[in-house]
Amino acid sequence: MKPLLLITTLLSETGLARIRESFEVLYAPKPPLKAEFIRSHGAQIRGVLTIGPIGFSAADMDALPALSIVCALGAGYENIDVAHARTRGIVVANGAGTNDDCVADHAFALLLAVVRGIPAVDVACRQGLWRDRLPLRPNFSHKRLGILGLGTIGAKLAQRGQGFDLAIGYHNRRPRPGVPHTYFDTPVALAGWADYLVVATPGGAATRYLVDARVLDALGPQGFLVNIARGSVVDTLALADALRTSRVAGAGLDVYESEPEPPTVLFDLPNVILTPHVAGGSPEAIAASIERFVENATRHFAGQAPVSPV
Repeated sequence: MKPLLLITTLLSETGLARIRESFEVLYAPKPPLKAEFIRSHGAQIRGVLTIGPIGFSAADMDALPALSIVCALGAGYENIDVAHARTRGIVVANGAGTNDDCVADHAFALLLAVVRGIPAVDVACRQGLWRDRLPLRPNFSHKRLGILGLGTIGAKLAQRGQGFDLAIGYHNRRPRPGVPHTYFDTPVALAGWADYLVVATPGGAATRYLVDARVLDALGPQGFLVNIARGSVVDTLALADALRTSRVAGAGLDVYESEPEPPTVLFDLPNVILTPHVAGGSPEAIAASIERFVENATRHFAGQAPVSPV
């Protein structure tokens, strides 16, 4: 008999079909459905698949006495109560490594676009404006890339940055052994050194507003910010003020505090590029995330450790 699985995030029919090869599925992409399935099938649910922003609470776990594994589809797991899961003996796993290339690619697309002013010159071209009527944009290469969070995605960012002859600096809670890049002990110090600051930290309470007015002021009027991590890491109002007053040159955001509602406070600013949390989304990345979940959960129910435990 296949283990019964509760899925609380939106998936494609192809993804669901792949998971149903190995599991019985209760598909609840909306909270009312999740609550209904927990009420009606709580005693039988043995596994949960969710995503970091949705998460899975202690109360949810305690409503499922047979639950033994909770998986995040992507790398983020900030709203899964990992500490409570451990007290219950529930395994937590994620999809670390399955969409790193896609996210890093998107981060550089945002960074290149905002530094070179691609959206604005596209509009100008469509309006018939020739280059001699447009301001010159700075070179992208031979600058300094600061990475806030040198995890698996941060390492991919550093690798790409080296291809553009960028000097690489980073901030983590502690230096990473064996890493050749320059370590900075605070986000302010990193921002003060960097021309480009890319946010790649986990979300959650520990990193809330890690990028605040002090960090933005340190980045300075020639500096550019990109966030492909979580919206909570950047103080949106502080960023809007810094962009509006030219204390920061520009920003590219794939994530924002108000999501899924758009960050309307930034809409009137020509020096910001917005995408709706799509950095990790490609057919290849989603397929890899599904396969990682199936592997993690299959190994767990066979009595083995998951590939990517939290």
